[in-house]
Amino acid sequence: MKSLSVWILGFVASPVGVVILAALDSTVFVSLPLGIDAAVVMLAARTRTMWWLAPLLATAGSLVGAALTFWMGIKIGEHGLEHHVPPKQLARARRMIGNAGAMRLAALDLLPPPFPFTPFILAAGALKASRSTFFATLAVCRLLRFGVEAWLARIYGSGILSWLVSDTFHDAVMAFTLLAFALTLVAGVRLFTSSRQRRRAATA
Repeated sequence: MKSLSVWILGFVASPVGVVILAALDSTVFVSLPLGIDAAVVMLAARTRTMWWLAPLLATAGSLVGAALTFWMGIKIGEHGLEHHVPPKQLARARRMIGNAGAMRLAALDLLPPPFPFTPFILAAGALKASRSTFFATLAVCRLLRFGVEAWLARIYGSGILSWLVSDTFHDAVMAFTLLAFALTLVAGVRLFTSSRQRRRAATA
């Protein structure tokens, strides 16, 4: 079991793993609470002298995933949001689009995890927020968030690395992996169900 957790850690704490994890974290298909933040910290702690690379890679991956989610929002439209976004979050997104637009909506990314930011990306696309403003603000917010995490990891890198090899941490990795898999499965079922409901409504 520990060998599996070692492989998982080796992948998510690699440059390629951080990019892929960041992209998946910004889509509606995968639910990874705190996953990308932990990956950024681990990669920065491992590289130390190149700690600044972790936030750049994570931001790039996040923007790719967010672009896909934004595009999905455009496709489902405002009426389709009700099947994907909880009523309170949808009402909040509508108020923000009406009052302050895309910049304020994207700035929600600065709220600490596990704040559910992905539904707001979907809402931004469906509510026709300014793409350039939304993604420029999101890029700045992600660089700031991941940059602070990576900088702290550089400072406390030795302590983080010693923790990474502990049995307790490897047990936590396996528990988190199972939780992420379960949440992703739930998200997939919800997405499939809502898609079927929309098709039935369109046919009717």
